[in-house]
Amino acid sequence: MDDVALSQPVTVLKGVGSKVAERLQKLGITEIQDLLFHLPLRYQDRTRLLPLGSLRLQQECLVEGTVRLSQIKFGRRRSLLCHIEDGTGSLVLRFFHFSKVQQQHLAQGARVRCFGEVRNGPSSLEMVHPEYQIIAADTVIAVDAELTPIYPVTEGLHQLSFRKLMQQALACLDSQTMPELLSDSVRIHPVANYSLTEALRYVHRPPPDVDVQQLLDRKHPTQRRLAYEELLAQQISMRRVRANTQKHAAPILNGDKKHRQALLAHLPFPLTSAQHRVVDEILTDIGQSVPMQRLVQGDVGSGKTVVAAIAVVEAVAAGYQAVMMAPTELLAEQHLQTFKIWLEPLGIKVGWCAGKQTAAQRRQVLTELNAGDIQVAVGTHALFQDEVVFNNLGLVVIDEQHRFGVHQRLALRDKGRQVNSFPHQLVMTATPIPRTLAMTAYADLNVSVIDELPPGRSPVTTVVVPDSRRSEIVQRVHAACVDKRQVYWVCTLIEESEHLQCQAAEDAATELQQALPDLKIALVHGRMKAADKESTMQAFKSGEIDLLIATTVIEVGVDVPNASLMVIENAERLGLAQLHQLRGRVGRGSVQSHCVLMYHPPLSEHGQSRLSCLRDTNDGFVIAQRDLELRGPGELLGTRQTGLPAFRVANLLEDQDLLSVMSGAADRFLQTTPENTDALINRWFGHKIDFGHV
Repeated sequence: MDDVALSQPVTVLKGVGSKVAERLQKLGITEIQDLLFHLPLRYQDRTRLLPLGSLRLQQECLVEGTVRLSQIKFGRRRSLLCHIEDGTGSLVLRFFHFSKVQQQHLAQGARVRCFGEVRNGPSSLEMVHPEYQIIAADTVIAVDAELTPIYPVTEGLHQLSFRKLMQQALACLDSQTMPELLSDSVRIHPVANYSLTEALRYVHRPPPDVDVQQLLDRKHPTQRRLAYEELLAQQISMRRVRANTQKHAAPILNGDKKHRQALLAHLPFPLTSAQHRVVDEILTDIGQSVPMQRLVQGDVGSGKTVVAAIAVVEAVAAGYQAVMMAPTELLAEQHLQTFKIWLEPLGIKVGWCAGKQTAAQRRQVLTELNAGDIQVAVGTHALFQDEVVFNNLGLVVIDEQHRFGVHQRLALRDKGRQVNSFPHQLVMTATPIPRTLAMTAYADLNVSVIDELPPGRSPVTTVVVPDSRRSEIVQRVHAACVDKRQVYWVCTLIEESEHLQCQAAEDAATELQQALPDLKIALVHGRMKAADKESTMQAFKSGEIDLLIATTVIEVGVDVPNASLMVIENAERLGLAQLHQLRGRVGRGSVQSHCVLMYHPPLSEHGQSRLSCLRDTNDGFVIAQRDLELRGPGELLGTRQTGLPAFRVANLLEDQDLLSVMSGAADRFLQTTPENTDALINRWFGHKIDFGHV
């Protein structure tokens, strides 16, 4: 094969017509090389025959025996039962779907070899619908020489035909078509001892003496060798993103300090030392002529909004506009109210841009933004619609950034694009991300952490109770309200659903109003009109409402220091990060606060583990690490939206030890073989993403 063989389209392989090519494309496979990086999910061991007397439950294995009895059993479902034996034991083969021909093949006396999973049957061990072949008397058929790989496939693509394609791709693989791009100095990690071609051949065709469990656990050195190179390619590609960003110019945002000092003097609280440190990092960045790309991580209630406000004030004082974008209208509205209270006394005009505005309101906002009359715009996705034109945008702030797609962030950044000049970008998240993960996923960003809560905050005590104790919880709510404290009661659905055993918010409101007639109770959910939602929230904030029943719309942004109790129904249905966000709505004053996680039994082991984690700690980073272990990085980072290509081999959770050495490996790679950079990125990510524009 010539040097470009692996970059050829899969259509050059035998058996790939337009239909098969279409199906392969669904799996992200368009070139022969893509096939080679499409690794097995698991393996079947057909390299040895097991005696029937040695079989264990849930074992997938290859067996052989003679049919002693073949019968059709009638019951709820008609089935064909074939009893086979081999002198060491017996096994039943059960078929629910069968033909007359199959019956004849599997008649008494037939010799059969089959592969399947051993299960418990009514009277003995059995295999249901095993793969089988009839073997003629006195014939010896060899077993497979290698483990059989099982690949992730899509509808219409069968394992057998996929393995035939893989066989052809492996025939094209050698050190010429897949050259080694990592020098010895980069391959000093123990897992990098194999060459790439050796590693690929091994994972697709493992020998029979391999430690199968090690392969299934993704711990085999060959799999780790592939993960090592993929993580390195990703690290280097993210550095390229950063370098490309640094090529652009950005406005220098050095304000007159007066606005900033006026804001700090106007605030009803002092900044923590962590906030001061992060503010200094941001001010240093925006004082440069290259675009800031900074991520601010801070646990719930750590005061990210005020840090953003200081950056915004600095931009306005330097003569530029700033924009603050949030993923939901409720959170955007909270930011709007806060910014108006803080910024309007300084003479800064704050404008609102969201999807639910009337045409006349929208026209007015667009005119004022274009003219530069609105100095700070707050809003949702509506901010990056085509018709929104800024006069001179200097700073973009994005809250809960993992909730936005990368293209949405770019669209907003491009609003401030002048000739080769971009606005500074500050992204914030209250979902703490474990350090190793942040180093990988956000290698193109500088990361700041607000790791200190404002003084006077009391840690929230969390308890986990079954919903059978609901009446006790209702009494506890009553006691808190009588004690002049306010309470949140969070439900996970707006309307009742037959499928989910969730107490709907509307039903809960009716029920609680009947149970607690002396309390002022209100309901807020995502389908309410913005004005109604806002007035309800304001009434709760000002103390006119004792008990607020809400859906998860209150997850972020609501600050009511007097709220000291939160009840979350069906807590087992929410993710750890979301539960932690919700819990962060209480404990904002100096009084001891509590959170009750109410679940509907029985609670799965997984659910138990999640709720116990929340009960045991208030530390967002500990919770994030646990969330990562339970749900994987995709959920935590919003990977499907981040624009990061999905990894083919690497797993950000299981390969954390590799993540920690990536920065050094990337340094050595760029020092020793910078000429291989393009080839490495193209090998792993190719056309999947335009890294230059993230």
